[in-house]
Order: sequence, then C-alpha cells, then structure tokens
Amino acid sequence: RERFEFGGRDVASWFPRHMAKGLRQMRLALRRADCLVERSHIPLSGRNPALQEALGIRPHILVLNKMDLADLRRQPVSGGAGPGGGQPRWQSDSPVPVPLQVVPMVARLVGNGPRYHRAESSEHNILVIGVPNVGKSSLINSLRRLHLKKGKATAVGGEPGITKAVLSRIQVCEKPLMYLVDTPGVLPPRLGDVETGMKLALCGAIHDHLVGEDVMADYLLYTLNKQQQFGYVQHYGLAQPCDCIEPLLKHMALSQGRTQKVKVLTGTGNVNMTMLNYTAAACEFLRDFRAGRLGRVTLD
Repeated sequence: RERFEFGGRDVASWFPRHMAKGLRQMRLALRRADCLVERSHIPLSGRNPALQEALGIRPHILVLNKMDLADLRRQPVSGGAGPGGGQPRWQSDSPVPVPLQVVPMVARLVGNGPRYHRAESSEHNILVIGVPNVGKSSLINSLRRLHLKKGKATAVGGEPGITKAVLSRIQVCEKPLMYLVDTPGVLPPRLGDVETGMKLALCGAIHDHLVGEDVMADYLLYTLNKQQQFGYVQHYGLAQPCDCIEPLLKHMALSQGRTQKVKVLTGTGNVNMTMLNYTAAACEFLRDFRAGRLGRVTLD
C-alpha cells in the first residue's frame, strides 16, 4: 500500500477528561520549575506541542526512551527541529546510561542559566513531563535508587493513566539538592492528525480500545512494510510478507489456537459456534511489536 486509509476517524475521543486537568496543573507547576526533563518514546509524534511555549524559556532535556528497540538506521531528529530544538538530547550510542547523565546535565544547565526569582535558592526543582505511559515515574525512581539508594516513590505501570495529578516534590539527589516532580501524561487536546495519534497508540500512550486493536494492527503492518521491516515474516512463520492484515491475523489465530465461542441465531434456536479470535491475534501482534520481537522499529 502506498498510503493508509484512516476512514475519517475523529481523534477527539482519544483525549480523556483528566488530561485537561493535568495540563492546567502542569502549567501552574512550571512557574516553580528550574528545568524540564521531557520523556518520549518517539522523537516527533511523542512530544506535546501544548507545552512548547514553556520549553522555550527554561532549560530543557529530552530523554528518549526504549532506545534498545529503535531502528539505528533512523536516528533521532537533529537539534532545531520540534519544540525545545537546540537543547541537549540523548543519542542511542551514548556509552553512559541515561540515569547517570540526568543529574550532572540538569545541574550544568541550571547553573549556566538565569533563575530569576529563585536565584537565592540552592535547590533544583525539575518538572518531568511527557505523554502517557512514557516512563516518567520509572525515570524518577531510577534516579532515587542511583543517587539516594532509596526505593521507588511513585507508582509505575505498563498502561497510560497511572499518574493522575501533579505530585509533591520527590528528592532524587543530595549534592546538588535536587527534587523532581512527577506529572500525569497528557496529550494535546487536539492531535495534529490521525497518523500522529496512531503512532502514540502503538507506543501505549493511548488505550488500545479507544482506537481499536484491529485498526492499530493494520497500521502497524502498513508501517513495517513501508520501512521494509519484515521480521514479522520469520517470527510468525509466514511464506512471504503480506499487505493485508486479515490473512496475518488468521494465520496467527490458527497457529496459536486463538478462538472464541459465539452464539448464532438460527431458525431452530441458538447455536454455539467456535470462531477464530481476530481481536486476540491483533493484541498479540501489538504486544510482540512493543516487546521488540518484530525487530527494531522507529515510527517517526
């Protein structure tokens, strides 16, 4: 396929109500922030333009997550593209683990920039931002373990919406004295286009059922073929790549025994029939992609 047909889908329903409240809280918290650490799965679609104004007036670090699953042939965007362009951002070939880099880089950026009304304070207040389910809480907890040798202070989960509100400050370092504030993952009230929303959904930033697992699986197959990522052929034991999602899901459901019982109304009464469960196969396809079992893929 040369292009993917989205069928006129409205992405407005993908924006849960609690995100609007979270966005208002974050804007208030920005007044007390010395630096922003933005967490993202994907370098363009995974960022929230609603915070672009704030990113431009404060030191800003972009931390790209899941780099072990990224396609090394498709490097992150260069400085100057997107909100906060020109600020430091992590590269996939960095020899130092991300948690070890965050505190020194934050201290350097805050020390080299104006702090205005907070100039007399020695502590650093860092706001951690990003779309849902991108690893903000995990980053905070890893920094606490590394610098303070303490356990996790904020809940984490494998689905969007674990953090519902801006939390209290969480100390992550003693020297320099540094506090991080976890925030709820928020999407912009209006996504730029359906394709951006679909990429966010594939990364787990939007609940699958709001978009539709079958549509997401179809878009994922289209993306893999477009990037010539044919790891799914070997993984599922196919004879060759396919351009249509139905044969792939049928093959998966048959080979994995994914079936469901369905009641069928007939002229003589109800009849129970066993049918292939295409939705379960689509969910497995998405899980395999997110776990890296289909190869290293960068959506942007």
